[in-house]
Amino acid sequence: MLTKGVTLRGLEVFEALAATGTVAQAAARTGLSQPSVSQQMRNLETALGTDLVDHTRRPMQLTPAGRSFLARAEAALTQLRLAQSELTVMDLGHLDTLSVGLIDDFDNDLTPRLATILADSLVGCRFKLITAPSLELCAAVQDGRYHIAVTASAGPTPDNVIEYPLVRDPFILIAPKDAVTSIEEIAAQDLPLLRYAGEQLIAQQIETHLAHHQLSFEHRFEIGSHLALVAMVARRIGWAITTPLGYMRAQRFHDDIDAFALPFGSFARTISLFAGADWADRVPRDVADTVRRLVQTQMITPALGRLPWLGDSLRIIDETPTEPASFRLG
Repeated sequence: MLTKGVTLRGLEVFEALAATGTVAQAAARTGLSQPSVSQQMRNLETALGTDLVDHTRRPMQLTPAGRSFLARAEAALTQLRLAQSELTVMDLGHLDTLSVGLIDDFDNDLTPRLATILADSLVGCRFKLITAPSLELCAAVQDGRYHIAVTASAGPTPDNVIEYPLVRDPFILIAPKDAVTSIEEIAAQDLPLLRYAGEQLIAQQIETHLAHHQLSFEHRFEIGSHLALVAMVARRIGWAITTPLGYMRAQRFHDDIDAFALPFGSFARTISLFAGADWADRVPRDVADTVRRLVQTQMITPALGRLPWLGDSLRIIDETPTEPASFRLG
């Protein structure tokens, strides 16, 4: 039995405070008032009989006991959030077929979990899950080859497609570990920009942004594989522009790269779920809600723990389309 005073809300507040270092930011992350955050922390520390954070330092830092307890608390919260996601009830038993496309940003953890949740809800349904680039997925939904696609938004939504925004994913700069602290140092060291392959949507978004800010870098490398691109940064071949979701896919390289806020005009991409506009069903909404919960648990929470300076620039978008969705599967 948990010690009286150790609550789920208290653990969430502690996790947020450990990541941000300030009561104000922890309050913003948890949706509580600052006095409530302070009270939750007092209650938790009283229940445990020890200080978890050094309240005299700004930003606050964990005590040795706090660091030990944080690892356990985060593991427990992760399991609870996963359980919540996997208990999502989706009425998919009436479907004859369902084809879902996802970008490869979710390959590591999210796609297998989503596939498991969907498969458990699909009784007697022919189910297909495909991983493909964003532009290919957008086209596949538009022409009816896929029923649903989770992908980066490529601009105005076609009339026959409805968009369910899921995640705001800001662009960041990654560089070799301890190589630079600013874009000026990158230029001084003659480190080349490692670009995504030009046919990829993310490459086009980055090039548009650089052109808007009248920035030009030597065009030496185009890399079609995200993991290969990050590996080249880790091996000190150059620097790159990516996003936190991309960064989290490459966890095995984290010890060899540094990540920074983009120094030339912040911008972000939107990851959305797309479905046919004539789908009279709750399936797209239910899948969108499930993906949001999985992204928060599997990607955003760990990313904010490693890169707390992201703040709310990386966040779930909880929006619904303005017009009803209706699409018949068969």
